[in-house]
Amino acid sequence: MAGEGRYTGIQGTEQVVAMTGKPKLVLVPGLLCSDTLWTAQTEGLADIADIIVADITRDDTMDGMAQRILDGVNGSFSLAGLSMGGYVAFEVMRRAPRRVDRLALLDTGARADTLEQTTRRRDLIELADQGEFKAVSPKLLPLLIHLDRLSDAALVAEILAMADSVGKDAFLRQQNAIMRRADSRPGLSAIECPTLVVCGREDVLTPPDLSVEIAGLISGAELVLVEDCGHLSTMECPEEINEALRKWMTR
Repeated sequence: MAGEGRYTGIQGTEQVVAMTGKPKLVLVPGLLCSDTLWTAQTEGLADIADIIVADITRDDTMDGMAQRILDGVNGSFSLAGLSMGGYVAFEVMRRAPRRVDRLALLDTGARADTLEQTTRRRDLIELADQGEFKAVSPKLLPLLIHLDRLSDAALVAEILAMADSVGKDAFLRQQNAIMRRADSRPGLSAIECPTLVVCGREDVLTPPDLSVEIAGLISGAELVLVEDCGHLSTMECPEEINEALRKWMTR
């Protein structure tokens, strides 16, 4: 890792304690995403934070995922989640708002699933159950990155490998958790910590209007829209995301 920061992953419920005296930053991946989603951030922000990438592959409820994070990190921390990671972050805020020093919500939404979204998820679950798990990610790919990046062979290969590493069983658990998640909008006005909301301007999976909605419901939230960027903003536009997160961590 670049810099002198400490990077680790949350495994089980053991406590992770900062070793450098820097603030702890917990990064929460999205659906079918691993720590690869945050590679540019774990490297680029290591000089200002002890970085922990949460494991959200073991639980099939938002409650379980959020509690695993809270059990696995000692004391207070900054929290950033992308997409499904944002859903988990909302649950962490409901459970232990005073433990979160700062909150960053990337390419996510606060609403519960629509009927259309749930139907799409069930179709993907059926595809996976029929032995076609490897067909899930290519089917999702046009929703995950800017259309201009579909020809970026290295990026596409990295995304597909990341999804394959998460695997079918974790995918099924994650989809079930997402479908049962609560509408988080009623609790957003209670969030008091410094909050950053980021979205790719061309995100078609969680469009910018959802981020505008979140930022409007959290007092003092800063909204950043990243141009020429789709849903996986941390991988598509790492420099812009790191700049926004650095300002958020140090302001």
